[in-house]
Amino acid sequence: MEIEQYRQIIQNLILERSQRRFAPEEIEVQAVLDTERDHYLLLHTGWRDNHRTHGCSMHLDIKDGKIWIEYDGTEVGIATLLLEQGVPKEDIVLAFHSPYMRQFTEFATH
Repeated sequence: MEIEQYRQIIQNLILERSQRRFAPEEIEVQAVLDTERDHYLLLHTGWRDNHRTHGCSMHLDIKDGKIWIEYDGTEVGIATLLLEQGVPKEDIVLAFHSPYMRQFTEFATH
């Protein structure tokens, strides 16, 4: 697959999840899609009662032609969703695992 296809797949995944409304209305869901630098995030920010909420539920980057999953806060698993979209395992890096541990996965190590 080409990088442009990866960009489109990632953007679709993030935008689809940004439309879901599980959080209270005070929580804003932000899709951050930096196609120039290939950084993609799904952020949640706002207030719950008197407590500030700010966090990332998805963070993906494209580096050297591969999709790096920097953070996965989904229930299904981003790698599974990418595989369903036709992304080969050798083009997915589970960056949330240490470089040493990646060798024990069925995905790319770098």
